Amino acid sequence: MTDRIGDNGLTAESFAAIAQLAYRESGLQLAVEKTSMIQSRLRHRLRALNISDFENYSAFVCSEDGRTERRHMISALTTNVSHFFREKHHFDVLTAALRQNLLPKLRSGQKVRIWSAGCSNGQEAFSIAMTLLEFSAEIAEFDIRILATDIDANVVRFATEGRYPDRLISGVPDTLLQRYFDKETLNGEVIFSAHKKIRDMVAFKELNLLSNWPMKQQMDIIFCRNVVIYFDLETQNRLWPRFHNILKPDGYLFLGHSERIAEPDDVGFTTSGPTTYRPVAAGLHPSTPLKES
Repeated sequence: MTDRIGDNGLTAESFAAIAQLAYRESGLQLAVEKTSMIQSRLRHRLRALNISDFENYSAFVCSEDGRTERRHMISALTTNVSHFFREKHHFDVLTAALRQNLLPKLRSGQKVRIWSAGCSNGQEAFSIAMTLLEFSAEIAEFDIRILATDIDANVVRFATEGRYPDRLISGVPDTLLQRYFDKETLNGEVIFSAHKKIRDMVAFKELNLLSNWPMKQQMDIIFCRNVVIYFDLETQNRLWPRFHNILKPDGYLFLGHSERIAEPDDVGFTTSGPTTYRPVAAGLHPSTPLKES
């Protein structure tokens, strides 16, 4: 008799196939304890494909014909929870970096590039843009850009539009809400639309962190927060050297509050404040964090 995990037909074999595929495609780890949640999130994919059960779904998504469906599956399984100005201490460090070296770079004609890796619905990227403009209105005149990427094509489309219902706007102070968003009511729901001046600073792209990265230039700042927590240690350890290689010697890597580089020295990083890392480079003493005031 076929062993079943949870309700409504997700067998042990189907779960294993889906879990292995999710790990191989995106590094996402699916725990058996989350079976009910996984079933709930994937049921709409079965309905969309007119597939009657998880056994047939797992067989399809793992087949060559199911390559397109894999993106939809990963999108359904990915948690997209974020809010504006999450973990404020990172934005304080960003402001300090602007004061001490990023704005001088820009004024001297250099480029500054910031990457929001795992940008979810775009709140992080727009929080970065507002931080930049609040520090100096002239900053938009320089060559500074924010790249915001996520594996989920649906949230990338949502973020690109820059339109947030009231429930997703939490974290934005009233002064910034008035300065950078337009308020409207659509079908009885309050919507806040990001102004062009912050949308123009951000390029939203679909990107799987485990795939090849198309960026041709190094980053000054990387936000990769609450993403690697879903990866196992082996996958994390493959990512750290890649972040190190694409980060400028005087740059910063920000992780989420529950994330750590286990052995930062082994991959060329050193800690520089809570969940903040800097590359170890000649002539730089990154173990000393920037002053925030």
